[in-house]
Amino acid sequence: MDNTATNIELLYDKAKKYTETSMELFRLNAIDKTADVASSLMARMAIVMVVAMFTLFVNIGIALLIGKMMGEYYLGFMIVSLFYLILAIVLHLFSNQFIKIPITNLVIEKLLKTKMNHQPNVTETDENV
Repeated sequence: MDNTATNIELLYDKAKKYTETSMELFRLNAIDKTADVASSLMARMAIVMVVAMFTLFVNIGIALLIGKMMGEYYLGFMIVSLFYLILAIVLHLFSNQFIKIPITNLVIEKLLKTKMNHQPNVTETDENV
């Protein structure tokens, strides 16, 4: 009877440690995935900001050029502004296709991606067992 109680107690302790270890592994995997998604989005946002600054200065140059050709600088800025108004309307109409779906796919891809060095080696004998 004493041996059975000891075995049950050992089994309980092992199950408790297994559960704690599983929860810690889940927590660490969640942290890894979150960090991966956040770093990918931050890197892309940094690139977008640099491209936005480049685009800003190019647009100022284009507006000044168009304004000089038309005789009034404000007309160049009005034409460039009209172009961006049309672009904003098109992006609003197709925002799911051009913005929401690609970002959603990026986040899902990062969350579902497994690290190559963490994948167990699966052989044909393992699959048949």
